[in-house]
Amino acid sequence: MSKSSQVITSEETVALGVLILTRNEEKNIGDCLRSVAWAPEIFVVDSESTDRTTEIATSLGAKVFAHPFEGYAAQRNWALENLPFSSEWVLMLDADERMPPGLAAEIAKVVRSDGKGNTGFYLVRRFLFLGRWLRHGGLYPTWLLRLFKRRHVRFEDRPVNEHAILNGTAGQLQYPFDHCDNRPLSDWTAKHNRYSDLEAEEYLQEMFGRGFRTAIGARLWGTQAERKRWIKLRLWNQCPLLLRPFLFFFRNYFLKGGFLDCKAGFIYHVLWSFWYQFLISAKIIERQGVVKSGWSREPARLQALDESGGSTGKEVRTAAQ
Repeated sequence: MSKSSQVITSEETVALGVLILTRNEEKNIGDCLRSVAWAPEIFVVDSESTDRTTEIATSLGAKVFAHPFEGYAAQRNWALENLPFSSEWVLMLDADERMPPGLAAEIAKVVRSDGKGNTGFYLVRRFLFLGRWLRHGGLYPTWLLRLFKRRHVRFEDRPVNEHAILNGTAGQLQYPFDHCDNRPLSDWTAKHNRYSDLEAEEYLQEMFGRGFRTAIGARLWGTQAERKRWIKLRLWNQCPLLLRPFLFFFRNYFLKGGFLDCKAGFIYHVLWSFWYQFLISAKIIERQGVVKSGWSREPARLQALDESGGSTGKEVRTAAQ
């Protein structure tokens, strides 16, 4: 790791810990870890991988901790509260994400200045699919709070689409990081099939349940995350379920210019903007038919928590039929 740090600067090592969650990520974890090899401390929290994920991570110098998967937010909160970080600043990545040298240098600069009064920073994601950067279709720029002081952040208690709640002010960094999944499309569709269970649970909890204990604000004129949450709660959840995938595809592919990303853009938006949204709507309708009225623990049997199975155990009330 020390050799790679010279790519960033000749000054002393930046005081930063990197956090990566994994589950069967042997095709991605190597590239991810090599992109942050300049960091003095890298933690991998693994959820019962059955492939070579932990072996590869250990060989590349990461500190690997095993923890049963209980949900994305719960996993991240557990890691921030229990791992032996030696520094206050944390950079959080997924295994299919990469940190380019320009952004690494920018991160090192702001961490050395202790954030210049900020307790967190939004990073912009560059999404690559089938080898092409998808610049259009509402995918860029997407701002995510990935660099922060660990004692100032907690993640929302949600089954999916969780955001970081920051205590303090946030800045923005200029250089993008890359999302680049090396796994085949069959893995992508399997993963999103599992995610659709969580999306259906989230919808029922928001519409007919008691919501979520912790959440970011829903403000039309707030941050990008707050604006998306406002649109989701005030507009998207109110749309007829079987109309939503058609609207979402039309918005992303035509109005947001997804067609400009050529073949890769067409494939992605058919899969993500239409198929995935249709699957979510169908599963919501299925659950509304199974649970006729009142309170039910039916969503507790959902097994979409990444690749580890399990349940959030949320109680959900469905609308009377």
